[in-house]
Amino acid sequence: MLSRLLIFIVLFCLAARADAANYTYDYDANCRSAYAAYLSMQLPEGNAAIIKAIKQNPYNLMATYISDYEDFVLLLFNGSEIDMQQRKGHFSERLDLLNKGSEDDPWFRLCKAGLYLHWAFIHGRLGENFKAATLFRKSFQLLKENRQKFPDFTYNNVFLGMEEAAVGTIPEDYKWLAAVLGMKGNVRNGHNKLQLFLKQHANPTDILREEAVIFQCYIRYYLLSQPNQVWNFINSNEFPVQNNLLRCFIKANLSLNNENAETALQTLHYAQTLPYYNLFPTMDYELGNALLLKLDYTAAVYFQRYITRNKGDLYTKDAWQKTALIFYLQHNQSKANYCLSQLKTQGNELVDADKQAQRFAEMQRWPNPTLLQVRLLTDGGYFTQAQAKISGLNESVFNNITDKLEYYFRAGKLYDELNEDVKAIQLYQLALNMGKDMKEQFAARAALQIGMIYEKQGKNDSALQYYRACLQLRNHDFQSSLDQQSKAGINRLSGK
Repeated sequence: MLSRLLIFIVLFCLAARADAANYTYDYDANCRSAYAAYLSMQLPEGNAAIIKAIKQNPYNLMATYISDYEDFVLLLFNGSEIDMQQRKGHFSERLDLLNKGSEDDPWFRLCKAGLYLHWAFIHGRLGENFKAATLFRKSFQLLKENRQKFPDFTYNNVFLGMEEAAVGTIPEDYKWLAAVLGMKGNVRNGHNKLQLFLKQHANPTDILREEAVIFQCYIRYYLLSQPNQVWNFINSNEFPVQNNLLRCFIKANLSLNNENAETALQTLHYAQTLPYYNLFPTMDYELGNALLLKLDYTAAVYFQRYITRNKGDLYTKDAWQKTALIFYLQHNQSKANYCLSQLKTQGNELVDADKQAQRFAEMQRWPNPTLLQVRLLTDGGYFTQAQAKISGLNESVFNNITDKLEYYFRAGKLYDELNEDVKAIQLYQLALNMGKDMKEQFAARAALQIGMIYEKQGKNDSALQYYRACLQLRNHDFQSSLDQQSKAGINRLSGK
């Protein structure tokens, strides 16, 4: 708190007297150290470096801009309303200072665009979608103006590339917002801008390079369907995680999404040794997820640590649901029921995982335990163990239609992982036909998976058919994320 207060005292007491001609955008050694510290989630070190930068030159607006990364990282990862109330005034204070710069400097608009983008993410994290979209649009417009005024200013491509890609895959439920705000995007064009920037700025200490690397990883993984390339990159020497908590999180997060819980566990266990691990409860949430996918029920300890220490509401319901499922698999029904009772009253329903958890608690219908274990093991990449558990089952043993639906999807997913495409598509199609009018995610996810198989085979027309089929299914679990993945597939294949 004292370091943040000192930053603002120095900024406003010394800098307010200068005119535009006095202000600079100097990415000096202190700014470089601060940026590296903030982007590795070492916030105290970042603050110390920024204080040095401001004392050295109180008219350096680059220091003003980089100081915003502390709020950005903390609020984005912890999502606390308490922290938000304490820090939200920083946005207007920094913007007032950045407005003092010269419009003839390409950093003038870029720094303001970065500030708008940070707080767009923050407001989106807290469920304030219209506010987030408004700030996003301001960032988008500033970047477009900056590109027209300074076409050779390569740093523009980092934020503009990410924003163009994001706008190009806005889920159907939010397309009205993009239309109202006048934003259009293109995934490939956005990615190409990031790729060009990384080629032009090979120095790992260059400003914005770390963000370009991160943006490109997620765009390639989720929007361009290049999981293997991203997987190879984050496991290479080009993406070292040593002493970098943010990179540890990214590697673990992408490992979990890439069905490799073992790598996630190794990465998160290393992250536990880093000094600021405990500042971010989301690390415990990720570790709980990785352990659960291995059927290691000590995961419950980390979910409870997350629930207890997290000051925000996101993924609270999901953490309670997963804790309930752990007790259910351990045949401790009383504790499982207690977790469901807590789930109903805690957290919010802003993200798909929490929406699904709330619906699960209201239904109070427990899944087939073997199918649940198959799901977890498959998602963790433990395919041999999952195959062993599902091999003794067939659809005739399930009396409940939801269990039968999940069986078709899970069996199809295992064949998919084994590259037995014909069998996978047959089972996915059964899941799609059976579940198209149900709230469970399996029909939509089956359509998405079939589309991905056909895209891999080069059968683009068939792939498009199933991506569109996924988008046509409404009111199911994980609606937004599945819609976005399907929209990304359509964009890839239609060249948009």
